[in-house]
Amino acid sequence: MKIQMNRLKIAVLLFAGVLPVALFAQQPKISNFRPYDKTGINMFETLKSDTVPFEGLKVRWGAGFTQQFQNLKHENPGALNNTTTNRLYPLQNGFMTAQANLFMDVQLADGIKLNVTSYLSSRHHNEYWVKGGYIQFDKVPFKGKFWDDVMKLATVKIGHFEVNYGDQHFRRTDGGQALYNPFMDNYIMDQFATEIGGEVYIQKDGLFGMLGITNGMIKGHIDSTYATAQDPNTSRNPSIYLKAGIDKKLNENVRVRLSGSFYTNSSQAGSGLTLYGGDRTGSNYQNVMEKGAPGALPAYTAAAFSGRFNPGFSKKISATMINAFVKVYGFEFFGTYEGSKGRTKTETADRKATQLAAEGVYRFGKDENLFVGARYNTVTARLAGYTNDVKVDRTAFAAGWFMTKNVLLKAEIVNQKYTDFVNTDYRAGGKFNGYVIEAVVGF
Repeated sequence: MKIQMNRLKIAVLLFAGVLPVALFAQQPKISNFRPYDKTGINMFETLKSDTVPFEGLKVRWGAGFTQQFQNLKHENPGALNNTTTNRLYPLQNGFMTAQANLFMDVQLADGIKLNVTSYLSSRHHNEYWVKGGYIQFDKVPFKGKFWDDVMKLATVKIGHFEVNYGDQHFRRTDGGQALYNPFMDNYIMDQFATEIGGEVYIQKDGLFGMLGITNGMIKGHIDSTYATAQDPNTSRNPSIYLKAGIDKKLNENVRVRLSGSFYTNSSQAGSGLTLYGGDRTGSNYQNVMEKGAPGALPAYTAAAFSGRFNPGFSKKISATMINAFVKVYGFEFFGTYEGSKGRTKTETADRKATQLAAEGVYRFGKDENLFVGARYNTVTARLAGYTNDVKVDRTAFAAGWFMTKNVLLKAEIVNQKYTDFVNTDYRAGGKFNGYVIEAVVGF
């Protein structure tokens, strides 16, 4: 019996070790798929021309891993009581906890695919959990010329997914998936949310348009809502968003893309809107500009978004983003203008926030496996209870080396400043600077 049990253990260990290798070594092709390696860079919406002959149900597994070394310093000389109640948590250089994602893409039928993305490890949560999943139709199983003609132009996406507001979310870091982003973190005001709903796309000759509708919340629930003295409206309205633009290759070496997006929700009286707070992985600047005495860092989830800024539009929001992308040979420019307004359910008047960002990246070497880049990002916003606008500015310089299409080593020097915060706010006169180095694997 003991020998049989040992053989069983060995068989299980071999199966557990060999199966993943077999799965990843022979990856099937999935239609309308964005690769998780270097070849997925500068891809936005999946194209109608990206088709793979259907040969039966196929399952593709992928993953993204990051490991970082951080050397950042911060200070807040303008804050009142910055050695006691507004004291910043002391920082030392060192390695941050690795983050990891798991991807499952399934070819269910001809032109029909399923995606499920999970977070194996992230700053915001230690436990394994699912980011979301959706089904995408680029063809439908209905017979007839009408449906064939419609689906030559249309794509339908349904599920719990990353809403397609703006183009920046296609270039951001998402937990362990950091290959698409030439810089270390996302925008200061990080526009990212996973919501339940659907999107319909129309694409033809480089022109595209999209209409989306979601529940407006990071998760689904049927909890009751409540009124406040400032706002008796208890409606839970859906979010509606639009996107349109053009994406053209003028020749083999020149590509131009311009898009405009609009997102709105007039009343979300449930758990609150999270367009600027929907990231459930966390920032890549760990514990920077966070309050806390030595050994008394705030709760792990509360300190997950270090270095970012959330204007707090949780009850009502309207946001517009314009993005421009140009690639000429190895040089890339990506620019963003964003204007938004909204409020919480304890306010009566809308507040505004504006974000600008510009980045230039030059890719060179064999197959553009090396790059250098610079980014400037600034946010001007009115916080709840403030009578003046506050401002946050970030300048970052980055460089990277793709050792293979699946392995990236990148580094960034960053400087961020906080201006016009009242002296009772711990961010008054705040700033942080230093460098971060990151190793990334994606497949």
